[in-house]
Amino acid sequence: MAGIDHAHRAAEIVRDAGGIIVGRTRLQKIGFFLEAAGLGSGFPFRYKHYGPYSEVLASAAQHAVALRLIKEQESVANWGSLYSTFFSQIGGNPDPARTRFLELMRNADAVELELAATAAYLATEQWPDPWNETRRRKPDKAAGGRLERARALYAKLSATSTPRPLPHL
Repeated sequence: MAGIDHAHRAAEIVRDAGGIIVGRTRLQKIGFFLEAAGLGSGFPFRYKHYGPYSEVLASAAQHAVALRLIKEQESVANWGSLYSTFFSQIGGNPDPARTRFLELMRNADAVELELAATAAYLATEQWPDPWNETRRRKPDKAAGGRLERARALYAKLSATSTPRPLPHL
């Protein structure tokens, strides 16, 4: 269960990502990468259908909306489903290292970010070949060059100076 502290930490993720995050999945993957890189807020992650997922972060985002720390706007995608856009409602001075790291993910393709996060999560769980396992678990999403672009995104993330290096893939 997420409390007020968690809600503030979720709001800080949105603030530090430039004040806007499009999509709940993107919020989850950004949160995961922050934890993996030692820049996070202590949100626990486990594997779900879309890769690493934190129930605590999901709940914290809902609390942050209720507390008006972030604003959530739901929109209808071209294919008919709903997606959320989160807007920061808080001030403060973000950590520059965290902001640089987030910059790479803020505008990344959501599916490629999901694939990169999945491979990184599998690496933390000691899977012998995280990229091939990601391809096996998500064949439709990995198709069309997306997995290769996810690898390129991961290389950029890994090259960023962070307190803890991302898993070697």
